[in-house]
Amino acid sequence: MKNALKKRLIVATLTQVAIIIISFIFYRKISLVSYINISFYFTAVFLLLALLIYTIQSGFYDVFSRSLNFAFSRGKDKRSFDEVPGLSQLITVNQRPLLFYGLVNGLLMMVALLAYYF
Repeated sequence: MKNALKKRLIVATLTQVAIIIISFIFYRKISLVSYINISFYFTAVFLLLALLIYTIQSGFYDVFSRSLNFAFSRGKDKRSFDEVPGLSQLITVNQRPLLFYGLVNGLLMMVALLAYYF
């Protein structure tokens, strides 16, 4: 448990370092506004990926993916519709770390926004 939390905090720290480096590369300086802008993109990507993986694993896209797989493999081998695996069975990525990184980056971005406005 402690190793997993330590690993997640190290990756969250590395994302903050990446945000600062990207801010320096694109804006040629490190300012609060550039940190907030780039941090917003990182937060959005992490949260949207976590939500997409959660939606896929819930089985929402299973019928659609089975239908496409069944339709495109129709002439190759004779399978029934129930034999085609669903997308939720194929995607086994854990979305919790992505959610954690998105929430940590979002929290730090909100702190930076509060510091900017006050």
